[in-house]
Amino acid sequence: MNIILLSGGSGKRLWPLSNEVRSKQFLKIYKLEDGSYESMVQRVYRQIKTVDPEAKITIATSKSQVSSILNQLGEQVGLSVEPCRRDTFPAIALAVSYMHDVLEVDADDSVSVCPADHYVDPEYYRVAERLGQQALKGEADLVLMGIQPTYPSDKYGYIIPCGTEDVSWVEQFKEKPDEETAKSYIEKGALWNAGVFAFKLKYVLDTAKRIFGTCKYSELLTSYNELMKISFDYAVVEKTEKIQVIRYSGEWRDIGSWSMLSQTMTDETVGNVIADEKCENSHVINDLDIPILCMGLKDITVAASPDGILIADNQGADQIKSYVEKIDQGVMYAEKSWGVFHVLDVGTDSLTIKVTMKANDHMNYHSHDHRDEVWTVVSGRGRTIVDGMEQPIGPGDVITIQAGCKHTVFSVTDLVLIEVQLGENISASDKHKYEMP
Repeated sequence: MNIILLSGGSGKRLWPLSNEVRSKQFLKIYKLEDGSYESMVQRVYRQIKTVDPEAKITIATSKSQVSSILNQLGEQVGLSVEPCRRDTFPAIALAVSYMHDVLEVDADDSVSVCPADHYVDPEYYRVAERLGQQALKGEADLVLMGIQPTYPSDKYGYIIPCGTEDVSWVEQFKEKPDEETAKSYIEKGALWNAGVFAFKLKYVLDTAKRIFGTCKYSELLTSYNELMKISFDYAVVEKTEKIQVIRYSGEWRDIGSWSMLSQTMTDETVGNVIADEKCENSHVINDLDIPILCMGLKDITVAASPDGILIADNQGADQIKSYVEKIDQGVMYAEKSWGVFHVLDVGTDSLTIKVTMKANDHMNYHSHDHRDEVWTVVSGRGRTIVDGMEQPIGPGDVITIQAGCKHTVFSVTDLVLIEVQLGENISASDKHKYEMP
């Protein structure tokens, strides 16, 4: 099976756990049998590999999510990285050309496209595999997954099939209706449109060549910021006459709010949380190193992270986006390919960060124009390179790096540093990367 996972999200609906670089699919809230936790994207990856251990998985994402993906999945997945946002068709076309040109998937082979943040059971990916197999037959140019509705929802679009067969031709699509209209659609056998579909790579490559003038990965990547902004629905779906749908009736939840997220949680509490016996229908997620004590909570959502603390009734928690947009604060916690960083203090001309690196990893070789840095090793062993000079480091060692100096750190064991940045204009954009010496 070839599969493209669409990974996006701004991180505002699940604040404070998610932020600009840590979207909902990277939150580790799903408990495993050994007591550890996995994220949505880890869960999705595991489920796909359970269905097909040889599946070729490519994640279509933005630059801001690359570090989190590498941190959680390693380098075992393909990455199609958008240089900027250009709508869904350019993103999917770039990912398809990546699979064809970089992963060498044949143009006559098929690929299934799924969101990376749906909570489903493994049967979902068996159906996704069937979509690809159906697309290979060539009867239809596009094969969709239709979710069997469980209630008349006004949150989803609808697919009206021509019949009741497991594989049916699509008669028409309907946009998000009101509840009464949704009831009438369901009576006609309508299915929820989950945004899951399959096609032969050649079909989208040809469409990209017609719209953009090229379907080569290198050329699409180079000219990406100039590509037409156009949705996949408008570029492909509305222009396609031969469309089939395959039904899926298992568990499916589109995790876009706190209420939907809480419904998928294994436990009502995650992290260092103590809840008394009077707490009812309340969910608490603690991403901090300090305890949270909850007593007598009823229908309450609590979430704590370095970015802030949310306390809301369960209904109110779904209405936070407009309030979060008023919060002016930089990212206080983020996953990187080498580990995580946690901002401890923000001063007028300083920034203090706790850096936790995984063993046998390293940062990019880089420099900064407008800030000095002082690293203090708290625990672990490693080595630094500062302007080409290499030295081993261990607990208690202090490394001073002046603005303009090229530097990096390698971890031999798990490594914890306190990094103090000093300067008048400290910015994440103040960074130049170089080849390793």
